[in-house]
Amino acid sequence: MHVRAKKHLGQHFLKDDSISERIAEGLTGHGGYKNVVEVGPGTGALTAHLLKRTDLRLTCYEVDTESVEHLTNKYPDLEVRESDFLQMDPDSITEGHIAVIGNFPYNISTQIVSKVLEHRDHFPELVGMFQKEVADRFCSGPGNRTYGITSVLAQLWYDMEVLFIVEPDAFIPPPKVRSAVIRMRRNEVKELPCDEKLLARVVKMAFNQRRKTLSNALKSLQELPEGVPPEFAGKRAEQLSVADFIALTLACKKVD
Repeated sequence: MHVRAKKHLGQHFLKDDSISERIAEGLTGHGGYKNVVEVGPGTGALTAHLLKRTDLRLTCYEVDTESVEHLTNKYPDLEVRESDFLQMDPDSITEGHIAVIGNFPYNISTQIVSKVLEHRDHFPELVGMFQKEVADRFCSGPGNRTYGITSVLAQLWYDMEVLFIVEPDAFIPPPKVRSAVIRMRRNEVKELPCDEKLLARVVKMAFNQRRKTLSNALKSLQELPEGVPPEFAGKRAEQLSVADFIALTLACKKVD
């Protein structure tokens, strides 16, 4: 059956089979998983290559009824759940580790990463297609214009890398932007030495006024009654590494 790409679902189907193959090859087994969840398989371009990986057990999450019917007919033994990945319970797949992969719908790609971060003990690896601009934000380091809130919050827990760039003509219909495939691999950090929620607040306040020095951007932060520590005061948010943001949060005092 023919599956139509639906704009409201952010669907852009891959037509270049070599790119689907490269995405599937991006899974390294980091963390020792066997189970893999594909998000938004659509017509099954990537699915076909994942099914060749006999070392993996694949489950697909798809909200488009037409795509679900197509995949079920084409791959009768494949587990296809007509369900939203953003609502999934990782324990419904396995109590062990799970990798996440997909040509992600761009309108929910950042939410997919947020879901993975929330359940980071379940998800040791992610390989996915993003808008290049979004991919750059996740993977950038200090000193880059694209380094920001999402960069820091993702890199607390994952090593991030752009694997390759994908041009619009690789899709049906072609998106209006360039795309990039990124890989996230869980790092060795088990827990942070500082309060995670406070760290997120510090990062967001710092980058929300990224043109200001931190002494100005964080002057309303109650947890820094004596101001930003001297080693950070004259810097801007984009100059601080993940470790620097942790150190800055550790300098904060509890507020009664």
